[in-house]
Amino acid sequence: MKRYKVYRNIRMRAMVMGLPITLFALMMVSVICSLLIVIFTFHFGVIAGLLLFNVLLYGALGQWVKRPFQITAGKTFPDMISNKRLSPLSHVQY
Repeated sequence: MKRYKVYRNIRMRAMVMGLPITLFALMMVSVICSLLIVIFTFHFGVIAGLLLFNVLLYGALGQWVKRPFQITAGKTFPDMISNKRLSPLSHVQY
């Protein structure tokens, strides 16, 4: 009889074929679109091109999961936080 381990690490991300669920869904959408293209344009060059495209997409998504890049647009927080009211007028009293 087959034994199953109890899944105790609930915070771990679910993976399907080495990809997170969202990237796996993207891959499946690509595969389904490729199948539709193959059905309606049955040509060997199209089949080979779509197969190559799906293999490269899977490889790129796999590499992205291993080493995700983060885009940083700038500093998120200022260097110094102050409660001092800033006013361009010199006659204002605080």
